[in-house]
Amino acid sequence: MGNGVLTADKLAEMIDQTLLKPFVTYAQLREHCEKSMEYGFKTVAINNAAVPFCNKILKNSKVVCDAAVSFPLGQCTLDTKVFETEDVIKKGAKEVDYVINLTELKSGNYDYIEKEMNAIISICRQYEVVSKVIFENCYLTEEEKKKLCVIALKVKPDFIKTSTGFGTGGATVEDVKLMKSMVGEEVKIKAAGGIRTFEDAMRMIEAGASRIGTSCGIEIVEGFKKSREG
Repeated sequence: MGNGVLTADKLAEMIDQTLLKPFVTYAQLREHCEKSMEYGFKTVAINNAAVPFCNKILKNSKVVCDAAVSFPLGQCTLDTKVFETEDVIKKGAKEVDYVINLTELKSGNYDYIEKEMNAIISICRQYEVVSKVIFENCYLTEEEKKKLCVIALKVKPDFIKTSTGFGTGGATVEDVKLMKSMVGEEVKIKAAGGIRTFEDAMRMIEAGASRIGTSCGIEIVEGFKKSREG
């Protein structure tokens, strides 16, 4: 999407507004949801325990809960991830972002990664919930990123995602371009981690991302509005 065809509303609808710190209060979660409704963000990206609370606030709005599964390390067993996915969907999540098992990936166990992805994405499809697979690119080689894209092309999650935002690095233009070059239009790209300004977001969108994960959605939308002034 080019800058010339973008509107503030369309940009907001591309944003998963995150609040994933472990020490947030219910008052902060309520404000997060209310601001997200005010700006029209696509989702509030939150930890699982917060989903029932936020879902009640978001009821009757277009904003939905986006739950983080096996977050941020991805080191739960497959059975645990499967249970967590279904549990949080039943509690109101309409989108799920899960972290792959990096130990299995780094050990070359690609069959496990495919099995894990199939299991979780199947549950999301069953409940008609949007699925996103978090690669955590800061820990991966280029070959590992490509291999994950190949697996994603077979399994077909809705999105593949660059980062949790809790690793040693976040989204990069190079990673988004690489992922886009591998999956084309078959799987969408979510860029997340370190995206704090309108300019940051636009670089990711122009590289091929169609969803932005950020805690700075308000700043990004306001930055867009300022870019159009005058």
